[in-house]
Amino acid sequence: MIPQVFVGEEIPHSEVWLTECIFRRGKHYLIEAPSGGGKSSLMAYIYGARKDYQGRLLFNKTSAADYSIDQWQEFRRRHIAYLPQELDLFPELTCIENIRLKNDLTGHVPEERINEWLERLGIAFRRDYPAGKMSIGQQQRLAIIRALCMPFDFILLDEPVSHLDGANNIIAAEIIAEEAARQGAGVISTSVGNPLLLHSAENLKL
Repeated sequence: MIPQVFVGEEIPHSEVWLTECIFRRGKHYLIEAPSGGGKSSLMAYIYGARKDYQGRLLFNKTSAADYSIDQWQEFRRRHIAYLPQELDLFPELTCIENIRLKNDLTGHVPEERINEWLERLGIAFRRDYPAGKMSIGQQQRLAIIRALCMPFDFILLDEPVSHLDGANNIIAAEIIAEEAARQGAGVISTSVGNPLLLHSAENLKL
């Protein structure tokens, strides 16, 4: 697989593009590349948000190109969580309202666990504060919690800790790893220089 905009160009050696790359449940993967290397594109391809690539993307040996709209909706609802780099928060809603907007649909995470995550990530005091008025680092922590509020086989995290310090990076990684382990899920995160500090992550280069 390769982004169509790269076709015809001489791209550097990659452990993902133009190779047979397999992601497995229960594993952690860190994909690193400089800006413009295709990290966000790869996440969007896997999530089905974009289709401007050449090659094949398979889920359990079934081509993503054969998925109907209904199949994609079911896939995203039950099997794959996604945190885009842009976060996609609702700025006029409070921190907890952004989280509940998703968790009320899925009913996946108990309120006590959400409160625990808010405390551990140091944003419990922003619980009832508009998301749009939170700092970008606080918004990233909020978006991580919201992304975890669903069942998933894989969670895709596009530069999820780019604005977090080392201490909050470690806490975020611990929470993500705990929830992934609870579900037997895989974690795929990207980085341009400040990676999610997951232990035993397999590093891949774009």
